[in-house]
Amino acid sequence: MARHIVARTSDIPPGGNKVFGVEGRDIVVFHVNGEFFALLNRCPHEGAPLEKAACVARLTSPEPGVYQRSRVGELLRCPWHGWEFDMRNGQSYFDPKRVKVRSYPVAIENGEALQKGPYVAETFPVLVEDSYVIIET
Repeated sequence: MARHIVARTSDIPPGGNKVFGVEGRDIVVFHVNGEFFALLNRCPHEGAPLEKAACVARLTSPEPGVYQRSRVGELLRCPWHGWEFDMRNGQSYFDPKRVKVRSYPVAIENGEALQKGPYVAETFPVLVEDSYVIIET
């Protein structure tokens, strides 16, 4: 599996998302409750962009008239037809065995720990002395 560095964590604000083109696919990364989730940016029903989906909570009812909210912001509601998906794994709630949005593993790593690429530009030390810029070669 290829790794792609797509953004700094600060590029995606809490509660927000951002779409990245990776290997010809649009992948949307969500930042919810301090975690990051990546999904294919396409609803499996008719292709609506999930970046426009509402991030909603799971609502359950242990008995009539009693409602409980959990996992606030971790469920997606498609903007076109309201199909709902679990942001953690792409699973749908209405037909979990057959309908799913492709999800991708997300890792957060310190920039200094990432391996340098094979291409490195040649650099030169720069000194500033008495308002003159000097480049050493």
